[in-house]
Amino acid sequence: MSDAIQINSEWKEVLEDEFAKPYFKNLLSFIRDEYSSSTIFPKREDIFKAFNATPFTKVKVIILGQDPYYGSGQANGLCFSVNPEVKLPPSLLNIFKEIDSDLGSENSRDGNLERWAQQGVFLLNATLTVKEGEAGSHQNKGWEKFTDAVINAIARNREGLVYLLWGSYAQKKGALISPDKNLILKSVHPSPLSAYRGFLGCKHFSKTNAYLVAKSKSPINW
Repeated sequence: MSDAIQINSEWKEVLEDEFAKPYFKNLLSFIRDEYSSSTIFPKREDIFKAFNATPFTKVKVIILGQDPYYGSGQANGLCFSVNPEVKLPPSLLNIFKEIDSDLGSENSRDGNLERWAQQGVFLLNATLTVKEGEAGSHQNKGWEKFTDAVINAIARNREGLVYLLWGSYAQKKGALISPDKNLILKSVHPSPLSAYRGFLGCKHFSKTNAYLVAKSKSPINW
């Protein structure tokens, strides 16, 4: 791997074979060129933030996103997450609204979800980079193949986990996860376009914590 891209040692061992494949080397070359010629999000050092914040053996919950935010200063390497000083995006507002309704909390909070990641919530986008102002600009360059391999590695080696699959894209990506060995919770996406069709009221956060406790794991402080 490039010295410019650092990833947690546990993940590096799990994904070692993937890093050696031609598609991944081509992807890294593409990404280097993009960062040198355009404004790309998140910051280069945050590309693998989800992996560095939640080591492989610490993963308890997986939330799958699609692309990083493409607005200036928003993306920070964790799906649905933004930096503390950034205005909360609509989907994240709906996530917090559901947490408050589900758990009976009403806390003021910023949009940086690193606090979740440190508790074992793996916040993975399918595509890990994006060009400023251009949604989906780094799709079909190799990231999806890589993140499929990540999900497959988790599915093969870990069980007793919770997968939160919000929207059809996440649900398709989670198709290879065994429902017999894990808790898979599905709903529509928390976007304002769909949240009122089943995300709000889904109670995924209390269901997640109940499952973790039943598996003798500590619940998430959402």
